[in-house]
Amino acid sequence: MSLHPQVETLRARLVAAGTRPLYTLDLAEARAADLAAARSAGGVPEPVGSVLDTEIPGPGGLLPVRVYRPESDGRPLPVLCYFFGGGWTLGTLDTCDAICRRLANAAGCVVVSVGYRLAPEHRFPAALYDCRAAVEWIAGHADEHGGDGSRLAVGGDSAGANLAAALTLHLRDHGGPPVAAQLLVYPNTDHLADTASRRENQDPVFFNHRSVDWYWRHYLADPAHGADPYASPLRAGDLGGLPPALVITAEYDPLRDEGEQYAECLAAAGVPVTLSRYDGMIHGFFAMPGELDAAATAQDEAAAFLAERLAEVRV
Repeated sequence: MSLHPQVETLRARLVAAGTRPLYTLDLAEARAADLAAARSAGGVPEPVGSVLDTEIPGPGGLLPVRVYRPESDGRPLPVLCYFFGGGWTLGTLDTCDAICRRLANAAGCVVVSVGYRLAPEHRFPAALYDCRAAVEWIAGHADEHGGDGSRLAVGGDSAGANLAAALTLHLRDHGGPPVAAQLLVYPNTDHLADTASRRENQDPVFFNHRSVDWYWRHYLADPAHGADPYASPLRAGDLGGLPPALVITAEYDPLRDEGEQYAECLAAAGVPVTLSRYDGMIHGFFAMPGELDAAATAQDEAAAFLAERLAEVRV
């Protein structure tokens, strides 16, 4: 296989524009460039029934959240708690705005995105604890926003998927609201992964193995913390009892193999799993429906998974 023609077109445009890898920029520049890229490639944001920006209590202070509710007949809707990507270092509620709108409409659910604290200002496990606080708040306050807290899913892309996977482990191990499904889009699952996809993906135009290392260095105060399964879910000794999962990967992504290994380990532990690889695609494609047709297809697949898994009330 080779890069999809639409990805080739995107690559040529980035080269012509002299776009620099995010890991060569300072943090402020990288954060601004990441948000600009997300807005450019995300397509036209879909209208939804309502959008509310608010703040909730978190372990380090107030956490910003954004609540999306699609048009409905007034019955309580299931809820997805979504965590944006950005290597735990970049990203805002605006980064995943278009994704959340599309999933809310297509899955028929309330979507709550969480502005968790970023590294390196707040290193592991700050973001995980913020995400846990958000899920606990959603479970207790969903009815105030037209949601049904008994039908709750978590999900995210890239570092957001890492947080979603780690959170399901933490909730299983330490108690918390029941989660009916997890949506994991090209997740980081192992700090020390030594995989073919990590070694092979070196193109500086796209997310590559240097990008992976850059983000992990920001996230972990000590490299030894990468052995913690709440940082590297693939290192958990037991993956049993976790929620059903959809794992989406991309062919030309350094995280491809560790994401697929995580799906295989979930399945081996008896967790219902769907693994979906998008050939010809790159890391980040899920957020690019304005550039890549496969992004819209993947978002529709995610929405169908959520609608199916959240259709039943799970106590």
